[in-house]
Amino acid sequence: MFQFFLTAAESAETAEVTGAAAFLSQFGTPLMLVLMLVLLYFVMIRPQKKQEKEAQDMRDSLQVGDEITTIGGVIGEIVSIKDETVTIETSKAGTKIRFLKSAIRSVDVKAADKKVSDEQ
Repeated sequence: MFQFFLTAAESAETAEVTGAAAFLSQFGTPLMLVLMLVLLYFVMIRPQKKQEKEAQDMRDSLQVGDEITTIGGVIGEIVSIKDETVTIETSKAGTKIRFLKSAIRSVDVKAADKKVSDEQ
């Protein structure tokens, strides 16, 4: 009789383990794939989108008088801004070059900061 209770308890544990194994074998691979895609989004895609947004905000806030550096390494001061182009002056001799806004890598000195330092 005691043997009957042990057999019943063992079969209940086996059923639980079998149920868990069946669940993992059925849903384990798709669940793992979804978790990997979520991880990929948070590690690669989201930071890249944030970086692109910051670069676009920088290009939208350009002003005449800002000192910039282009992707090609040309350094100059903005003298005019049109829709998608920026004209910069690169030397004291007045050499002017026109660039696409997308070719601007960074703003080195903002025009407002430049005026404050000139006044002091």
